[in-house]
Amino acid sequence: MLGAAVSPSASQPDLQRAYGVFATEAQVLDAEYTPHTVNTDGWTATQGAWKALFLKITIILCFLHAFVKIRDRATKALHEVFEQVQERVWETSHAPSKGAFSQRLRRLREWAERVVPESAMKTHTLDLCDKRAQCSQSYEHGYAHRTSNMVDRLMKFLDRACFNTQYFHGTCESAESRARALALLWNFCPSSPSTVSKYHGKACPAERLNGKRYAENWLENLLVSGSMNGVEMD
Repeated sequence: MLGAAVSPSASQPDLQRAYGVFATEAQVLDAEYTPHTVNTDGWTATQGAWKALFLKITIILCFLHAFVKIRDRATKALHEVFEQVQERVWETSHAPSKGAFSQRLRRLREWAERVVPESAMKTHTLDLCDKRAQCSQSYEHGYAHRTSNMVDRLMKFLDRACFNTQYFHGTCESAESRARALALLWNFCPSSPSTVSKYHGKACPAERLNGKRYAENWLENLLVSGSMNGVEMD
């Protein structure tokens, strides 16, 4: 986790400042760093913040977020038709090409307009069909992520930690210090045995990033890595 920051609101200026912490810290590692794509939810302020920080970035709408909006509006009365909607939506997401994706979205719209009863679930299904341009951008970027699953998994760790301490107390500065401390712990705590094996013995995200382990004990490794060899920063 790089550039952990707390935003005091969901406005674009505040989100831009928070994401700007990530941009600054990523560019400390690589001065030329600029992402080609970013996968986001549909929040306009989030997308605007990314575009302001990285002018050439391509925004890709998270397909999973679009599906979750449909799922959350599926009442008990709509259970049977939701099963069909779900199957058709995920079939659309697995289209092998941009053209096939567009075709499946059109078919999804035609089917939903004909079969799905008037409801919030139907509205969000049709909304997904209207977002073809944003969702299909991933087909033009071979390594782009189509969902934000990887970020969501990291956020679950932070969410559980915040829930267990009744979230934040005091100032935004103290809240940000806590968020950064949690990110630091994630970066240096040993991963699961299967993940360690996958990365040929590299035990934690920090070790996988810099290729070094200063001590076998993870906490000692964190302290040595963060000591900066006595160099003080302003």
